[in-house]
Amino acid sequence: MTPGAILLAMFGTSVARALPALLNIRDRMADRYPATPTRLAFTSTLIRSTWHRRTMDKDYRAAHPEVPAEIYAIQDPRAILAGLLEQDLAAVVVQPVYIAPGGEYNEMKALVEELNARSETARLVLAQPAFGPAPDGTECNESDIAAVAGALADDVRFARERKAALLYMGHGTKNYGVEPLYHRFAEGMRRLYPDVLTVIGTVEGKRPLADALERVRNNEVKRVVLKPFMVAAGNHVRKDMLGPAPRGWKEQLERQGLEVEPVLRGLGEQDAFARIFVERTAAAAAGAGIRLR
Repeated sequence: MTPGAILLAMFGTSVARALPALLNIRDRMADRYPATPTRLAFTSTLIRSTWHRRTMDKDYRAAHPEVPAEIYAIQDPRAILAGLLEQDLAAVVVQPVYIAPGGEYNEMKALVEELNARSETARLVLAQPAFGPAPDGTECNESDIAAVAGALADDVRFARERKAALLYMGHGTKNYGVEPLYHRFAEGMRRLYPDVLTVIGTVEGKRPLADALERVRNNEVKRVVLKPFMVAAGNHVRKDMLGPAPRGWKEQLERQGLEVEPVLRGLGEQDAFARIFVERTAAAAAGAGIRLR
């Protein structure tokens, strides 16, 4: 088998308190493959620029000693892949750290295809995000839905202890072929944990908070645990979940007479969810004959 490296391609976050979710995924990958080079890349130009500017901000760096040096120098996937290939690594598994195969996944797929076409020796393999895609490229296997639902047992336990519904705030996507995945995920959660009502709404896309609120009302729920269905709890959580109405979900829910307990943790902070990406990487490497150690 060909020895390889791993690239974790993430949108990124400029919120220091949200970084543990992303770094935890890297750490869980290192647990599985301690001898394999594993690099992080942020796809957002704006977020990379923010961290680069902070490199010279002594006050910010002093106030945030928890931020590792690699974040201040974070690069985009193309630059990271070029560096890895210059090290004579013949194979790289590119792991998209996304919930669903939306626009950013398609951009990573195009990049991998482009670099593979230009290289005579290197081989790049694209792994799957948390949900799918299935072989036809448009759907997601039910096993993926079940794996994510199973990884979130602690969220259900937290809501159950409070006798509350579990309301996830997803990012959503304008790719409406992907949007039904959120609905299927919520249905999968309700099947697996029938004693706790799980609903989901999205900041963007076709599943707004109003739909989730209607289901909560129909079940006569009085208390809600509000949690981001996002890898990291970045700016969307601070603005869309906790910001003032009409944007902030927490205030909107409270105005409807609900007791709301927000949880400011991205899914990546939970080891069980982080390991989903480890398994996606392992499957892609095995399928391509790439040896990770």
